[in-house]
Amino acid sequence: MIQVAAAIIENEQGLLLIARRKIEKPQGGLWEFPGGKLEEKESPEACLRRELMEEMSIEIDVFAYFDMNEHRYGDSLIRLIAYRAKFIAGVIALIDHDEYHWVRPEQLADYSFAPADIKFVNRLLLG
Repeated sequence: MIQVAAAIIENEQGLLLIARRKIEKPQGGLWEFPGGKLEEKESPEACLRRELMEEMSIEIDVFAYFDMNEHRYGDSLIRLIAYRAKFIAGVIALIDHDEYHWVRPEQLADYSFAPADIKFVNRLLLG
């Protein structure tokens, strides 16, 4: 099983950061909460701080566990662990994504999300 962390990042206006995966990547063209694979002996919180700096050049404050979802993509089973986070600093520069948006929680329904993220989207839509 592959362990992956996802950050539900909120800015000062209460908007959430979502990003669209580059078309050539797995789940390409679908939206997700950004994050990445945990390295050996790495906590999800540390993984998110590292991944968001590497992939988007932003600093976040990971402050609360949100939820977990297991999903199978072909032969791979992933455990996606989501945490709430606050945007701290930086100018977003995209590496694995080709677009990003800051959206109100109720706008999440307007985007096509990667299957593993849908459980989190639905929970956020319920408030």
